[in-house]
Amino acid sequence: MRLSGNRLLVKQLQFAVDLAILVGAFVLAYLLRFDFAFPRQEMIHALVQLPYVVLIQFGMLLLTGVYTFIWRYVGMAEMKAFLSAALCSALPLFALRVWLPEEFQQWRVPLSVIVIDTFLAFGGVLGARVIRRAQYERDQKQDKRASSDSGNGHKRRVLLIGAGRAGMLATKEIQNRGDSDMKIIGFVDDDPNKQRAVIHGIKVLGVTQALPRLVRELGINQVVISLVQASRQDFRRILDICEEIPVKVQIIPAFYEILQGRLNISRIRDVQIEDLLGREPVRLDEEDVRRFVSGKTVMITGAGGSIGSELGRQLARFEPSCLLLVDRSELGLFNIDRELRGTWPELSLVTLVADVGDRARMRSTFATYRPEVVIHAAAHKHVPMMESNPGEAVKNNVFATRELGELAGEYGVDVFVLVSTDKAVRPTSIMGATKRVAELVVQDLNRRFATRYVAVRFGNVIGSAGSVVPVFREQIRKGGPVTVTHPDMVRYFMTIPEAAQLVLQAGAIGQGGEIFILNMGEPVCILDLAKEIIALSGLRPFEDIEIVFTGLRPGEKLFEELETSDEQIVRTRHPKIFIGRIAAYPEAKVSEALERLMFFTRDGEERELRKYINALLPEAQLEVASESITPPPRNRSFLD
Repeated sequence: MRLSGNRLLVKQLQFAVDLAILVGAFVLAYLLRFDFAFPRQEMIHALVQLPYVVLIQFGMLLLTGVYTFIWRYVGMAEMKAFLSAALCSALPLFALRVWLPEEFQQWRVPLSVIVIDTFLAFGGVLGARVIRRAQYERDQKQDKRASSDSGNGHKRRVLLIGAGRAGMLATKEIQNRGDSDMKIIGFVDDDPNKQRAVIHGIKVLGVTQALPRLVRELGINQVVISLVQASRQDFRRILDICEEIPVKVQIIPAFYEILQGRLNISRIRDVQIEDLLGREPVRLDEEDVRRFVSGKTVMITGAGGSIGSELGRQLARFEPSCLLLVDRSELGLFNIDRELRGTWPELSLVTLVADVGDRARMRSTFATYRPEVVIHAAAHKHVPMMESNPGEAVKNNVFATRELGELAGEYGVDVFVLVSTDKAVRPTSIMGATKRVAELVVQDLNRRFATRYVAVRFGNVIGSAGSVVPVFREQIRKGGPVTVTHPDMVRYFMTIPEAAQLVLQAGAIGQGGEIFILNMGEPVCILDLAKEIIALSGLRPFEDIEIVFTGLRPGEKLFEELETSDEQIVRTRHPKIFIGRIAAYPEAKVSEALERLMFFTRDGEERELRKYINALLPEAQLEVASESITPPPRNRSFLD
């Protein structure tokens, strides 16, 4: 009861203060209008007008919800409410001034008084709240500073690399948090126009080459990289400089928070290998994606994998009516299910442990949930392992795609998106060849059904399950050696969130029958990647950790491609998405090919299977042994 009484008292005090401000503003507006020489007749008019003017203004404050706000949290939303109240209160006063006849002169507020009073009244009411917020923040800082001092807290002396938007937001956030254990000493920036500039009271002390000297002279404990869009070369150069200084180096990675003008310093973290890719963050056309999935039932196969689970995370924020997660890995499904339920408790989420190759199970799923969008990310992706199990690759990557795609057509799915790979270009592996055949299947289905079928082709996803990065990290953890196939091997890489976002964007803009090709940027040398991961672990390549070259494994290529020379690449409205104009096979040829593939797979004719794929795909270069494919030696793992 006491708490309720205190709240009532605070509310009554708010009303009293605001009414006093409104009355004072109106009187001052009249005084300003008449240059403080208040004629007696105008004074009488003012006294007549005062009650209804204040009543209108106070009523608008109530109607616009100003009194539901908490003073110490005044922000842009509250500003809009104040602006609405000001405009809505001025309009009836203007109307009375214009429409009332001359005999009601005493009720007609002069136009100049209306304008002046509106600014003074609502500026005063808003100003009172801004002052209250400033007092609250000052008290909070003092309390936190006192708490920190009593705990003998020691602040780290920090240099920020980059005096751009990220650096400014980081500075503001750290300064506003009295409990932060950071003290920003200065900025370092290579922009000559920013040298010696002062930002939020913090000076730009020099260029990045001066880092070692500045760290030494100023007693710096930590360096934070606050560069939003640095190239891979610039980032590598900065890290090389940082290797010369004996302090902790971290990074601000939260690009989307920076775009929205906010930043949480808890996001500052250690530098990761993904940061060295130097890729510009994806800017989704969110309206396109929202129209694509909002209010719809969306089915993701392979939802427990790296790409599938990230697709689930990305889709959840666009408010599908139901998100249907399908995978045969119960652990992967359990993890993403628990994560999404914790992050999006209102999301309608269904998780199904199921094999997409089980047609009866999939038919039951389509009949029960009626998905409107299907994103097919389930596949066998491990190149060397599929070389020894080609039949399984064909069954999962080709026939499961066909069966799932046919069900999508039969049950009226709007869009079916196949997640493909750059290994489908001039394939030298069973995995790549089966994904290329899956693309042909999708193009064929697009002719047969009203559903829009598209494929999205991209390269390696850094950090995904089975990718080279976690393998390198595990080898480093064990003390080495790190195994690299060939010193000249290069691959295209993108981050998991980037890949998932571009898959959604491609699905949103697809008209049907397209094979979308994602802009993978510049290829990365695997040897350089291994060296960088070793360096980020605080070790030296070839000294602390040995690097061993193992040679190409079955089905591997030194260089990956995203399109062949005879494929015409067409731009889309999204700068990172292209369309490959790739000739589709006639329906009869696709049907015959699937029959032949089924025959060789069922009978275990691996050699004939490889020969037929080479004949089916003229660009394919599968190795065909004179005898059956032999398993890898016992002393060599697929992860070597």
